[in-house]
Amino acid sequence: MKRIILNGGLNDASRIDTDVVIAGCGAAGLYTALNLDPSLQCILLNKAGIKHSSSMYAQGGIAAVIQPNSEQDSPEQHFADTLIAGAGLCDENAVKILVNEAWSNIEQLIKLDVPFDRHDGGVLLTREGGHSRNRILHCGGDATGAHLTRSLYKAAMARDNIHILSIMSLSDIMTDEGAASGVLALDEQNKTCCFAASSVVIATGGIGRIYRNSTNSVSATGDGIAAAARAGAALDDMEFVQFHPTAFIHPHENGRFFLISEAMRGEGAVLRNRRSEPFMQGVHPLADLAPRDIVSRAIVSEMKKSDIPNVYLDITDKPRKFLRSRFPTIYEECMLRGVDIAKDWIPVMPVQHYFMGGIKTDIDGRTSLPGLYACGEAACTGVHGANRLASNSLLECLVFGRRCARHINGSEALSPGAMHFAASSGNCADEADLDTYINEIRVLMTHNCGIIRNGKHLLEAQERISGIFEQLDAMALTTKKSIETYNMSQVAREILCSAILRRKSVGAHYRSDDESLEGRNHA
Repeated sequence: MKRIILNGGLNDASRIDTDVVIAGCGAAGLYTALNLDPSLQCILLNKAGIKHSSSMYAQGGIAAVIQPNSEQDSPEQHFADTLIAGAGLCDENAVKILVNEAWSNIEQLIKLDVPFDRHDGGVLLTREGGHSRNRILHCGGDATGAHLTRSLYKAAMARDNIHILSIMSLSDIMTDEGAASGVLALDEQNKTCCFAASSVVIATGGIGRIYRNSTNSVSATGDGIAAAARAGAALDDMEFVQFHPTAFIHPHENGRFFLISEAMRGEGAVLRNRRSEPFMQGVHPLADLAPRDIVSRAIVSEMKKSDIPNVYLDITDKPRKFLRSRFPTIYEECMLRGVDIAKDWIPVMPVQHYFMGGIKTDIDGRTSLPGLYACGEAACTGVHGANRLASNSLLECLVFGRRCARHINGSEALSPGAMHFAASSGNCADEADLDTYINEIRVLMTHNCGIIRNGKHLLEAQERISGIFEQLDAMALTTKKSIETYNMSQVAREILCSAILRRKSVGAHYRSDDESLEGRNHA
């Protein structure tokens, strides 16, 4: 595997020296930047524009025990719910930090004018799958991510020490004497840009686009995770890929599937099969609010049983006024697609949604490579274990993004290290071939490493995707698309390797050939 994948040398690259460079302009990257000491100069690399970060599409909200609360809730209960969802594989110390620091970060968001929905002067709360209490804060009904990201972006633009560079794609993480020293990126014209910094933060989001069906942004190709691994940073929990049970069955033109928020089930929506039966009854004590992996497998079971492409989400018992107020984004989107949710059931299916694995970090966002930090979906802090609890994702961005910033603030200020590398070589990647590679990766990952897996299919996918990776490794990569394709093959291979090694089912990783499951209900 190449250490540096970008073709070319530094001679023609523009170089900018700064204190901190952050790859990613979603909630994690923006919030990290806002918590840096104002004396530190920070550059944020924005790959696809603010409208296309996965944070923008987050509908549900942010899980947090508010203070004071009237829900008889506590951080201890939030902690317990998170551990249950994580199927026993959460890092308990990281989870304690997550739930105990939640409210102080919410207070900071309120100071930044994030417009949380309110009722009678207090913050309005709802409930989602796996939660034992109402503790989900939301904005604009079902547009939390959009309101949060816009507020953070506005605040960042007002800071003199933060500089946001748009349409800038991460290629590689540079090192000097065993520590991160900056990054290489491509601008909109595929020109190499070199950003030298003593601290590098990866906040590039997830890996959803390696699957055919995903709610993720088009930019979620695992760039930061792949670059960190090539630089020598450790990865963890790569087999744990979460599928959201309810996405509208038809994607947008760009291939992204529209999410039907779990908060809708929190407000009483019921999943039904083609016979109108509420099939989650009896599958799990929480029925429609069971953890996402259980609901997703139950839906797959119903779809196979009846040979249908989807099931239905029914919230027709709620009045239209409530639906338009509580779920304005979903209401309008479904109307555009010919579904009136006040009268019609919503056709839904499970699609890839979130990645629990990623770059292994400690509680301060530090990776195994000195000077390199990670936060948000690209990081593996250990808080999610084998299955993320609903609405803990934006909370993780906040809690550990601020911790990244505070550790950087307390570190000794160093001048950026030297940056040098050998140019990669090989024949230029053919653009037509890239489309073929991308499609094959997505089909293999969807069918062989999806909601239900088995050793035979995982090995088949590993062999073919390793072949694609090796072919790309021999090519000269000069464009954003070629680099994304390489990263997709690298990350897919890592996920498959981890999935093959974990022979027992746990959380989102479900092996149909797990012998311990024989005779049990596989839903």
